[in-house]
Amino acid sequence: MEFLEQRREHALALFRIVIGLLFVFHGVQKISKGTELLSWPGGPASLIELIGGALVLIGLWTRWAALISSGAMAYAYFVVHQPKGLLPIQNGGELAAVYSWAFLLLVFTGAGAWSIDHLRKKSAEKSLATA
Repeated sequence: MEFLEQRREHALALFRIVIGLLFVFHGVQKISKGTELLSWPGGPASLIELIGGALVLIGLWTRWAALISSGAMAYAYFVVHQPKGLLPIQNGGELAAVYSWAFLLLVFTGAGAWSIDHLRKKSAEKSLATA
């Protein structure tokens, strides 16, 4: 298990990168289909998917971007999908549910390695050490 624990931050970074990239693609798909950016709720959701996904992808303000993205997907699940049926498999909301929980995980874990947040944290620690 020590082998796995040593690679935890890198596995978390890969998770963050993949989830962020897929979320960006999700937003691009909506806009490509002609979703109007001023229409509710599709327009704001598309922007959250594009901007939030990009921020998560690069690891900048990851916890905030993930919190907003998680909330947007929870809203999508409960307002758009849940009225069609109780369970995600019945209402077509599996993707919204999975995104919501994946982003909520990133709210608590942070960005991991290979992120701008990680670089900023190291830089702040370095400047405090030299002060």
